[in-house]
Amino acid sequence: MAAFETEHSALLKMSSAAFYACSSFLITVVNKIVLTNFRFPSYICLAIGQMITTIVILYAAKMNQTVHFQEFDRSVFIKIFPLPLLYVGNHITGLASTKKLSLPMFTVLRKFTILITMIMEVFVLRKTFSQNLVYSVVAIVVGTLIAASSDLAFDIEAYTFILLNDFFTAANNVYTKKKLGSDGLGKYGVLYYNAVIIVIPTILASVLTGDLNKAIAFENWGNPTFTICFLLTCIMGFVLMYSIVLCSHYNSALTTTVVGAIKNVAVAYIGMFVGGDYLFSWPNFLGLSICMSGGLVYSYFTFYKTAQTEDPEKQQSILLEDTLTLSSKVGDK
Repeated sequence: MAAFETEHSALLKMSSAAFYACSSFLITVVNKIVLTNFRFPSYICLAIGQMITTIVILYAAKMNQTVHFQEFDRSVFIKIFPLPLLYVGNHITGLASTKKLSLPMFTVLRKFTILITMIMEVFVLRKTFSQNLVYSVVAIVVGTLIAASSDLAFDIEAYTFILLNDFFTAANNVYTKKKLGSDGLGKYGVLYYNAVIIVIPTILASVLTGDLNKAIAFENWGNPTFTICFLLTCIMGFVLMYSIVLCSHYNSALTTTVVGAIKNVAVAYIGMFVGGDYLFSWPNFLGLSICMSGGLVYSYFTFYKTAQTEDPEKQQSILLEDTLTLSSKVGDK
């Protein structure tokens, strides 16, 4: 029975990580199509669409008793803070940087999320890391700097958005893990109340900045292909947030970030051929390759360390249970 539970636990960890990787990959591609290929003018309104979709899906599921989370009261604000602020920051900066950067450079600069996550886990979750992991992160950062320094499409505004997105993503992963570890909302409540609390202020911001008017006046609303892509990105916004919460629930915040890095390997190289906005240069390609290699090495040491630290403990636990059972039987005799 113990062996079955261990296998089942490992399956949950792997499947939740794979689900997050696929969701993150798909939403990056769909967002890129909507914001770059169709030139949709408002990434804020796209974020609003994703929030509203999250609210509608979870509310309908709660009414049908498919999912369960607590009713709204004053304690919700205390339990969930600061996740709503990190949620909207992650959404808006992520969409803005997706619109302004090529896919390969977007994924390269996203590697700083790993470094920021490690730092935040040290201070917020009180974790420590081995030298191998630190060296791997250094390799990732060096590769990122090489690739970014030779970017022929350098845009200070785009780089600011992507670095802010790195911070919000890291903080969101760390605090999601922290909130899931405490009593209260659960994974569905975290998703639902994040969207509910922040959607009205975001709509007001889009109105005041004129972003909503630009979105309403967009000329491609009658284009079936654009409409389908827009609906897909709204649905995938919910799927992505759910996959992040699920991955963080069964794994650590660091593992969630590492999975994102592995996914970026595929996105970066595919982006060289899809999207049409990657400007090739050898230094950029070299930095990209170093960065991706560092990400794979980092992932290897992360999972290798997990296997080395978790399996002996489980073996010792099983051995201890067998020993106690044997001693009990001897005593009975």
